Amino acid sequence: MSTEGQIIKCKAAVAWEAGKDLSIEEIEVLPPRAHEVRVKVEFTGVCHTDAYTLSGADAEGSFPVVFGHEGAGVVESVGEGVDSVKVGDSVVLLYTPECRECKFCLSGKTNLCGKIRATQGKGLLPDGTSRFRCKGKDLFHYMGCSSFSQYTVVADISLVKVQDEAPKDKTCLLGCGVTTGYGAAINTAKISKGDKIGVFGAGCIGLSVIQGAVTKGAGEIIVIDINDSKKAWADQFGATKFVNPTTLPEGTNIVDHLIDITDGGFDYTFDCTGNVQVMRNALESCHKGWGESIIIGVAAAGKEISTRPFQLVTGRVWRGCAFGGIKGRTQMPSLVQDYLDGKIKVDEFITHRHDLDNINKAFHDMHAGNCIRAVITMH
Repeated sequence: MSTEGQIIKCKAAVAWEAGKDLSIEEIEVLPPRAHEVRVKVEFTGVCHTDAYTLSGADAEGSFPVVFGHEGAGVVESVGEGVDSVKVGDSVVLLYTPECRECKFCLSGKTNLCGKIRATQGKGLLPDGTSRFRCKGKDLFHYMGCSSFSQYTVVADISLVKVQDEAPKDKTCLLGCGVTTGYGAAINTAKISKGDKIGVFGAGCIGLSVIQGAVTKGAGEIIVIDINDSKKAWADQFGATKFVNPTTLPEGTNIVDHLIDITDGGFDYTFDCTGNVQVMRNALESCHKGWGESIIIGVAAAGKEISTRPFQLVTGRVWRGCAFGGIKGRTQMPSLVQDYLDGKIKVDEFITHRHDLDNINKAFHDMHAGNCIRAVITMH
């Protein structure tokens, strides 16, 4: 029986307020309006960004809200004017949309898209309203995705059709963490064969940077993390050395140590932590004259980065990237194909699985530090 045009009642994990566990609720998901798509979410990843906003530290965080932005599923219905996807298509949700007509999309210089930024940042769909209701209240959307609901409504520029044969419990992770790190290494950085790479933070994004660096033929890939249990993970993905700054001899500065063991510093470094002191260390351990440091991690609201200008005057470059510089609607299908062809690891990131009723366990696992990615089965 078709549900097209009807309100769907389904389960969702709702964050009623900051700092509290999510609550499993029955919510109403309204039909899609013009240029919107309603998706049956089959699997979702749980990302540190979800936990960050839930903590209350995110200046853009609004409550009550349905979190989740690493989602994969099937198109249930489409609104007026949608021609990019059709009912039954397999899709990945995109928190970085691609309209192909705004100044950003047309520039050829960035994967950022400005078309729906203002409303997405307020937790609303492009017309300034919500499609979620629970207990008589509207719920906010999150990052244009809201994949912690069994059904969600997104703008038609915030999802991409992918290969039906690709397992959705894997493709969901290409919606954020894996693509963010892998893209930063293969796309944002211009890694040459034999380059020395420093990866700060060995979570999902850092491990993804490692595999991107391996793909580009990097030489040394040194991972810096304060959790020794991450060494085995780093090794599995292709790191050549692991350094724990907290176990260096007393008085040894991590930057000096890294410059020493790399004969002058790294060609490229990647911050995958969101810690502004680590960002500084990543820059200052770059090689004088050409070293480039790429910020991927999102720092807490109000935090600022600093270094001595001389670090930049002497040729180091400091830059950042979002979603690995990848244009989701244009480039995601080829990433999915690379996964299907065995060129990109995705399965290996999944350390925990839960059903929707146990989604809070995924957050607790993540904070415990032994979880790379948890995947939630939505139905």
